[in-house]
Amino acid sequence: QVKLVESGGGLVQPGGSLRLSCAASGFTFSNYAMSWYRQAPGKEREWVATITNLGVSTSYANSVKGRFTISRDNAKNTLYLQIQSLKPEDTAIYYCAQSNLGYWGQGTQVTVSS
Repeated sequence: QVKLVESGGGLVQPGGSLRLSCAASGFTFSNYAMSWYRQAPGKEREWVATITNLGVSTSYANSVKGRFTISRDNAKNTLYLQIQSLKPEDTAIYYCAQSNLGYWGQGTQVTVSS
């Protein structure tokens, strides 16, 4: 049974930081690229970042480049998203996913507000 469980979201002030985690189980995590997506209120889900299976290569949406860092620990079957310099427009539910296989987590809420 495949599970992706995100954690680490919360309420943070503008300019603050968070580290999101995604614990994976039920599939061979190290074989697959993984991604983060987000969905803001009233908007469609958007891709945020992707990391290759061994973590050699990463890619980011222009809106988060330079502020977000995706990483992974294959020994722990865990995906991370370090978020810095948060802006109110980063408010969204953040999901980890292996979208090609149809694996999605339940999401973790990030709210940026003073």
